Amino acid sequence: MADAILQVADLSVRYGKVEALHGGKLAVGSGQIVSVIGPNGAGKSTLLNAIMGALPSTGYAKGTVLYRGEDISALAIEKRVSRGMCLVPEKRELFASMSVEDNLVLGAYRRKRAGERNFLDQLDHVFDLFPRLKERRNQAAGTLSGGERQMLAVSRALMGKPDLLMLDEPSLGLAPLIVKEIFHIISALRQTGVATLLIEQNARAALQISDYGYVLETGEFAMEGVASELAHDPKVIETYLGLAKKVA
Repeated sequence: MADAILQVADLSVRYGKVEALHGGKLAVGSGQIVSVIGPNGAGKSTLLNAIMGALPSTGYAKGTVLYRGEDISALAIEKRVSRGMCLVPEKRELFASMSVEDNLVLGAYRRKRAGERNFLDQLDHVFDLFPRLKERRNQAAGTLSGGERQMLAVSRALMGKPDLLMLDEPSLGLAPLIVKEIFHIISALRQTGVATLLIEQNARAALQISDYGYVLETGEFAMEGVASELAHDPKVIETYLGLAKKVA
């Protein structure tokens, strides 16, 4: 992919003698939304953590991770963040005792440390995206609902103005109406030019908003293709979307 912001090739991850990911290969273009779907235990979170350089000490990764054409495989996670990569983990990892607004300000810390005078320029933008956060800006993050916490986790990531946003199971544990709202916002991010790599069990929702998709099964990529075509593939329909239930 000529305009790829992220290219991964032959990426494998081991935890001791167990190989959790084998020969991973994917690409994300600028402004694209790319989804990786698959069942629990397929290696989806391992894939994201390896790309971000956030594997636990028991994990070992080999392969190539190119970001804007630069091999970042050996870079520390802080260096990857400084280059514009951002991961929103499955557990969200908010500062529960701090206010919504303070969590957002922390999201811009990298920009402040880099000397950007307007490091809070995304605050109004995220409040426009998530009006509920603006209403609760002085409320402790730990008192928010599950959906609001996910909104805050995404917003905190956006405060750093990332070029590549990686989301690990953003719909996990959320009610259907909240899931719809979250995915609507993720889709709207395409207009900002942010590239998004989305890891999801909710295959239907993920493929509906994505440009391209990958299917990960037991540590290996089993299928890939244009998201709208994957959504109508008989195997994907049967395995992930339910028999005879096609994505509209």
